[in-house]
Amino acid sequence: MTKYLHTMIRVTDPEATVRFFELIGLKETRRFDSEQGRFTLIFLAAPGQEGVAEVELTHNWDPQEYTGGRNFGHLAYRVENVYETCQRLMDAGVTINRPPRDGHMAFVRSPDGISIELLQEGYLEPAEPWASMPNTGEW
Repeated sequence: MTKYLHTMIRVTDPEATVRFFELIGLKETRRFDSEQGRFTLIFLAAPGQEGVAEVELTHNWDPQEYTGGRNFGHLAYRVENVYETCQRLMDAGVTINRPPRDGHMAFVRSPDGISIELLQEGYLEPAEPWASMPNTGEW
């Protein structure tokens, strides 16, 4: 039997990335620092999904550039209200790369450029200002 555990992404600013995921609605579940390995692991999950579907943030203490085969597609989260979530992110200075024009889906990027898809729970009617908002970048 196979069971999904977590998705790992490498981050350069762990505190900024934790704040970003908290805006989406995730909470930090645990953190581990390895002096010997020179890294920090931070696990986050949506409420009620602790230990089931988590994001593992890996922060290597020594600066590294991640390119080529180290890249990543996107993470997806279902949210209660995509408009409210996007507004909360915008109010915190996050760019909405693909606004929720249809009331169903939006894309944003984490501080490290990881694409995050936000999917509406159920259905919302298209609403302004979102319905006429253009894409602001690659998503």
